[in-house]
Amino acid sequence: MNVFRPLVLLTSTLLLFASAFAQNDTVPEIEMQEIVVGASKNQTKYRDLAASASVVGGSTLQAGQIRTLSDLSAFVPNFFMPEYGSKLTSPVYIRGIGSRINSPSVGLYVDGVPYFEKSAFAFDFFDIQQIEVLRGPQGTLFGRNTIAGIVNITTLSPMDFRGLRITATAANFGNYAGNVGYYGKIGKNFAYSVGANYMHNDGFYNNTLLGQAVDKTDAYGFRNRLIGKFGKFSIENIISADRSLQGGYPYAVLDSTKMFTSEINYNQPSTYNRDMLSDAFIAKFATEKFEVSSTTSYQYMLDKQSIDQDFSADSTYFVVQDQKQNMISEELILRSKNTKYYEWLVGGYAFQQTLDKSVEVNTYKIKNVSTKDYTNIVWGYAAFHQSTFKYANFKLTAGVRIDFENDSLHYKFINIKKGAETVNVDTVYPLRAYSKVVPKIAVSYAINKSSIYASVADGYKTGGYNATFERPEDLTYEPEYSKNYELGFKSTFMGGKMHTDVAVFYINWLNQQITQAVIPSGRGTMQKNAGISESKGFELSVIHKPTKGFSISGSYGYTEAKFVTYHDSILNNVTKEYAHINYDGNYIPLVPRHTVSGQVSYSYNCKFKALDKIRIGIGYKGNGDLYWNDDNVTMQKYYNLLDAKLSFIKKGLQLDFWGKNLTNETYHAYYFKASGKNYVQVGKPLQFGANLSITL
Repeated sequence: MNVFRPLVLLTSTLLLFASAFAQNDTVPEIEMQEIVVGASKNQTKYRDLAASASVVGGSTLQAGQIRTLSDLSAFVPNFFMPEYGSKLTSPVYIRGIGSRINSPSVGLYVDGVPYFEKSAFAFDFFDIQQIEVLRGPQGTLFGRNTIAGIVNITTLSPMDFRGLRITATAANFGNYAGNVGYYGKIGKNFAYSVGANYMHNDGFYNNTLLGQAVDKTDAYGFRNRLIGKFGKFSIENIISADRSLQGGYPYAVLDSTKMFTSEINYNQPSTYNRDMLSDAFIAKFATEKFEVSSTTSYQYMLDKQSIDQDFSADSTYFVVQDQKQNMISEELILRSKNTKYYEWLVGGYAFQQTLDKSVEVNTYKIKNVSTKDYTNIVWGYAAFHQSTFKYANFKLTAGVRIDFENDSLHYKFINIKKGAETVNVDTVYPLRAYSKVVPKIAVSYAINKSSIYASVADGYKTGGYNATFERPEDLTYEPEYSKNYELGFKSTFMGGKMHTDVAVFYINWLNQQITQAVIPSGRGTMQKNAGISESKGFELSVIHKPTKGFSISGSYGYTEAKFVTYHDSILNNVTKEYAHINYDGNYIPLVPRHTVSGQVSYSYNCKFKALDKIRIGIGYKGNGDLYWNDDNVTMQKYYNLLDAKLSFIKKGLQLDFWGKNLTNETYHAYYFKASGKNYVQVGKPLQFGANLSITL
C-alpha cells in the first residue's frame, strides 16, 4: 500500500468538513501549549517537552467514546493495542516496539501506580482527567518496561472538580454501563471523592456448538480519593478496585486460501476472571525553590484463565491458569522549582513483585494431567538524575538512570498419566541479576509559539524466565537494547487557532525479545531473542479550531519495523529435525504500518430555552497493513472505522446518540496458528447506543 494514501484520505476528509463549516467567528487560542505533562515528573509544559507526545483530555475521551486503552489505537499515532481473546493478554505497541507475552514494553501508570503486568492493562475508564502517551524510551525517569514509551493516566481530582457526576449507557449486544462519582471539599484543606462503575455486555460472538455467547462480560470498578493540604505539605491517597468476569477467546478457523472464516465451534466454555486492587499514597513538601515527593504504591491482582486450547468440537486440551501478583514500589523525587537558567531533578526508586502462577494442562486422549507451579520474585532499585540548562531560546536536557534488577524462579512440575504419578520435579533456579546505565540527551530551540527539538536515548528491557518451556535452553531469555534518535517540531500558529506536532524517528534494536511457539510441541508461547531489528517512521498531529464552535483534528503515524538479522529453527514433525529459517528483511509482526485518525465536531448554540447546545461529531480511524507472524505469510490489510456522535446539552444534562464502525467493516483483530490450523478473531461489528450524563 502506498505510504501516503491514508494521509491523503485523512487530509481530504478534514478539509472537506472544514470548508463546509467555515465561519468568521473568533475562537479562543488552543490551550495545548499550556497543558502540564505529569509523566515528565518535573511539571513540564507540553510546548517545552522535547519528545513526541499525545495528551488526551477527559472531554476528548468522552466525545470519542474512548473507554479502554485499546480505543486509543490509531487515535494516538503509532500506538496500537490489539484486541485479543481476553483481558489476560493486552500488549501495547508504540513505534513497532511491544511484547506479546511476559513483561510489557510500554509502561503504564495510573495515579502513580505502575502496572507491571499486561493482564492489568485492560480496564474500563471512568472519570479520567487526562491520558498522556509519550513515545520513545522513558527509561531515565521511569525505568522498567518503558523501552517503547509510557502511558500515564490521571483520574479526576476533587481539587479540580466538585459535584456529582452520573453517566448511563445502553447499546446493542446487550451493552449496559453506568458510573457515579461524588467530589467534595471540606474547608480549604481537605478534599475527597468516591466513584463506582459497572459494565455488562451480552457478547459480540456466538459459539454455535454450545449455543451461547463466547465473550459475555461483567465488570465492576471502584475508586476513592482523599487529599489533604497543610501549608507546604500535602498528602493524598488513591485506592481503586476492579473486578472482571469475562467469557473469552472468540477464535474461528480460517481457510487461508479462500480467506473464509468458519463459525466459532468448540465444546468447552472458556473464561478469564480477574480481581485487582491498587493503592497509591503520595506525600509532597514544596517551597518556592524545590519540591520533595514520595509515592508509595501497592497492587494486588488475582486472576484465573480457563481455556479450551484446541478450539474444536473435540476434547483434546484444556488449560487452567491461576495467577496471583503482589507488587509494592517506592519512588522519592527531589526537584527544583521556579528556576531561570538551570532545572534539576534527582530521585530513587525501588520495587518488589511476587508472581505465583499455576498452570494445569489436561490432555484428554492420553488421560494425562500436568501441573506447573511457579513462584517468580523480581526486585530492583535505581537512582536517576536529570538536568536542564536554559539559555535564551535554547534548552539542553540530559538524564541518566542506573538500574539494577534481580530475578528468581522456583519451579515445580507434576505430571500424572492415567492416574499414576510419573514425574515430580522441584527446582530452584539460580538468581539472575541485571544492571544497566541508561542515558538520554535532548536539545530544543523555541521561538514565539514554536519549538524544534532533537533527542538521543537508550532503551533497555531486562531479560527473564519463560513460564512455558520444554528445552533447557528455552528457560531464560536475555535483555534487549535500543538506540533511539528523534527530531521533532511543535507549533501554534494562525493566531492560536492551529497546533501541529511533527516527529521523525529511527530505532536500532539489539537482541529483540520475540514471541515464539514452544519447541518442540508447539503448544503455548515463549520468549526468545532475535538478532538486530530496526524501526523508522514519523508522526503528525494537527488540532485546528477555525471558527467558534468548530473543531477539527487528525493524526497520522507511519512505522516501518523490520528484522535486520533474525534466524530461527522450526521442528519438522515428520523428520523430527530442525529447519533453519532466515527472516532477514521481514516486517516485525503485530505492527501496523499506518495509524490514521481524524475527528470533526461542530457545536451549535441554540436560541431556544429547551437546549443550550447541539453538538455533532464524526470520527475516523484506520489501521494497517499488519503482518501476524515472523514469516510474513498472513496479514491484515489497511481497514477503516467510522464513528459518529450527536449530543444534546442543557446545563448539566447531556444526551448522546452514537455509533461505532458505522460501515460494519469486516477485519481480523487477531490471528494465530496452532495444531496446523489458522485461527482468527473477527473485529467488532457495528455498534450503536445512547448515553445520558448528569453533572450537578
